[in-house]
Amino acid sequence: MPERFRPLLAATSELAQRFSGAGRSLYLVGGSVRDALFPALAADQADYDLTTEARPDEIERLVRGWADDVWTVGARFGTIGCRKDGQQYEITTHRAEVYVPESRKPEVSFGDDIEEDLSRRDFTVNALALRLPDMELVDPFDGLGDLASGRLRTPLDPEISFGDDPLRMLRAARFAARFSLKPDPALETAIEHMHGRLSIVSAERIRDELDKIVMVDVPSEALWFIVRTGLASEFLPELPGLALEQDPIHRHKDVLAHTLAVVDKTSKDRLLRLAALFHDVGKPRTRAITDGGVSFHHHEVVGARMTRTRMEALRYSSGDIDTVVRLVELHLRFHTYRLGWTDKAVRRYVRDAGDLLGPLNELTRCDCTTRNASKARALARRMDELEARITELGQQEELQRLRPDLTGNQVMELLGVGPGPVIGRALAFLMELRLDEGPLGEEEAASRLRTWWSTQQ
Repeated sequence: MPERFRPLLAATSELAQRFSGAGRSLYLVGGSVRDALFPALAADQADYDLTTEARPDEIERLVRGWADDVWTVGARFGTIGCRKDGQQYEITTHRAEVYVPESRKPEVSFGDDIEEDLSRRDFTVNALALRLPDMELVDPFDGLGDLASGRLRTPLDPEISFGDDPLRMLRAARFAARFSLKPDPALETAIEHMHGRLSIVSAERIRDELDKIVMVDVPSEALWFIVRTGLASEFLPELPGLALEQDPIHRHKDVLAHTLAVVDKTSKDRLLRLAALFHDVGKPRTRAITDGGVSFHHHEVVGARMTRTRMEALRYSSGDIDTVVRLVELHLRFHTYRLGWTDKAVRRYVRDAGDLLGPLNELTRCDCTTRNASKARALARRMDELEARITELGQQEELQRLRPDLTGNQVMELLGVGPGPVIGRALAFLMELRLDEGPLGEEEAASRLRTWWSTQQ
């Protein structure tokens, strides 16, 4: 037995003995099999997926007394989960899932045959199983050959597979990009004809798949695929809408190509990559062509609103939305300081970025995709200068904790007023002083506040 299979055997041998003792077969399926066969494709394997002809209630009986913990939340879909010595297992009855028209939930039927079960899986490279405990490979659809030749196919006709679960069309984009597989022509044609079926899939499932797509090593490969096949128009229409020229006079690269290049350049941070994906979505709505060329005035503001609307539709959390929207809104801020960075400008930049300073700086750097080497060097140099200024000024003034020199309670005591809107205005005045002039000290701040207050009265 190859050495790479031994961890699989060690992790499943006791479980396999319990099933064989009950006269039931047990198969290891999914990513753990694929990754054992092709270690170069391996990712972090969090758990083991297994399948059997035993029904959920029998699976539960067989794992109780062996597992440290058992959960049955997926029992109606045939899945029993358990944990043993910190390792997680999901055991599912052989099944077929079929979406019916206008339904967002699959209808599940249980089966008794491993090959039938494998035929209902998404792609041939996932329709592989190892029978336990002898580790015999079951590969009825030549998934092994497809892995070796770099081909992405469905076990059955793609129309049947995508009809079973339309989300598989989106998964095809991710698998092709993640494993460097070339989609079979029949698969791609089926998606071009069937992408409208994605409308019956829940926004939450689509969101989760989009998150996985942006986290592959080269997301642009998957993103080009969903644009080319029409999938993007079903859940992210802003993306194909970016296929317009930045400068129709000089025919510079289109906004879509630029956007996907920026996504590829960012580090593998989910929210940063989503911000890169959305950062220019406001350009089509703000595009203006004049004698002086093309402009996209305030596209960051328009884009931030569009980003919020789209992420809300995809059911992202409010925290995720706020982070991505803020990065989109601020991604041009760096370019407003072309003539140099005053202390005041640095303070405002840091204050507005807050905890997103690092991601914002990275997005700004990655937003430069020009082939003009001198322009790229100039932008990088200016970014280096800004970060050096932030470090220098931060050491002097603790920029990350910028606050007025007086607290709200001190303001109320000095002005002789209680809580109310006036305190907010007073603190905003003091914050402006802090940004413009740096730390004033309590005595000077109090003097300036009294003067301000006399003008308010």
